Amino acid sequence: MPEATPWPHFSAAELTCHCGCGRMEMDADFMSLLEMLRTAYGKPMTVTSGFRCPMHNLQASGTGLSGPHVTGKAVDLHVAGEDAFRLLAMAVSFGFTGIGVSQREPHNARFLHLDTIEKGPGRPRSTLWSY
Repeated sequence: MPEATPWPHFSAAELTCHCGCGRMEMDADFMSLLEMLRTAYGKPMTVTSGFRCPMHNLQASGTGLSGPHVTGKAVDLHVAGEDAFRLLAMAVSFGFTGIGVSQREPHNARFLHLDTIEKGPGRPRSTLWSY
């Protein structure tokens, strides 16, 4: 049985860094928002990437040692087709501030990235982008 988290729709296994370090430092406010989105969506949302330690993020992403996943305020969700369109629209309405769209790969590799990273001084960022 997967280890429990404070978030009933998400397991520790899917939120923990995939490098094997065992870190799972998800932001509580972000996860509360993700839980609300999941409840409204009404379907399972499979996390393919949750928290990433800085070294894993350096290897997995062009955002280096300090990308959104390192903050615990980002996830990648496996979703495709009409479900991806619906979930993207819902994520915007729920206030997610960063949405990455990857829908050109085979269906089993498609995903949406959702985060709540804010723009700041010296930290410009896109709100919506494609991979």
